[in-house]
Amino acid sequence: MINGKRIAVVLPAYNAEKTLRATVGELPDLVDTCILVDDHSSDRTIEVAKELGLQCFVHDQNYGYGRNQQTCYREALASGADVVIMLHPDYQYTPLLVTAMASMVAFGVYDVVLGSRIIGGTALRGGMPLWKYVSNRFLTAFENFFLRVKLSEYHTGYRAFSREVLTRLPLLENSDDFVFDNQMLAQCVHFGFRIGEVSCPTKYFEEASSINFSRSVKYGFGVLATTLQFSLQKAGVIHFRIFSGKGRRLDPGQAAYYVKGAAADSKG
Repeated sequence: MINGKRIAVVLPAYNAEKTLRATVGELPDLVDTCILVDDHSSDRTIEVAKELGLQCFVHDQNYGYGRNQQTCYREALASGADVVIMLHPDYQYTPLLVTAMASMVAFGVYDVVLGSRIIGGTALRGGMPLWKYVSNRFLTAFENFFLRVKLSEYHTGYRAFSREVLTRLPLLENSDDFVFDNQMLAQCVHFGFRIGEVSCPTKYFEEASSINFSRSVKYGFGVLATTLQFSLQKAGVIHFRIFSGKGRRLDPGQAAYYVKGAAADSKG
């Protein structure tokens, strides 16, 4: 706990067997609940997760990264979490920043905190491919211009949210694919939530998950589309359900497309 708030870390996993143990091993003791959602992996991800004593939930098929996050947040809310940190289990982001990010939300400094690979200028030194760095900078500049905010990047997989954010955003209107990340931040801006950032070193290596070039291109076009939808919504030209206050929200009681794993929670 921090400031009387329950802290949950959620791990959206897909074939994370080789890196999961290192990721979980660096989580701070203040984490009350650690939840892993497996998106129908073909390796031993779920076996390793159970060995580590994580709360495990297994999708009955591969639904995609966005749907994985929906399950993560739904189960974190159901567990009573007040602050939820989404951390990729591929050990690309250091878990040592959980305390700092959770504290900024738990003490009400921000509603959302992002672990930025760009602040500090370490992204390329950490192994980020040049083409990914360049596209990251271009898309971020494009989004900052239209969303009227100044973030260093929108594309990190390391994020902390307050319970209010996760219950108010119409997350069920978002994509099941990778652009879910970007849609979620655009929604946070639209609904007026405060977004902060911390510098996060990153490391790229063979076992770390990374989408390929073609998936990255698809994601890039999705980012451009989301940004334009945001602008059209703000201008009152067209209304989109992802920015609607009446859009579908998470229901912690809904569990129709995954199977619960029987494992103890070693974090609380």
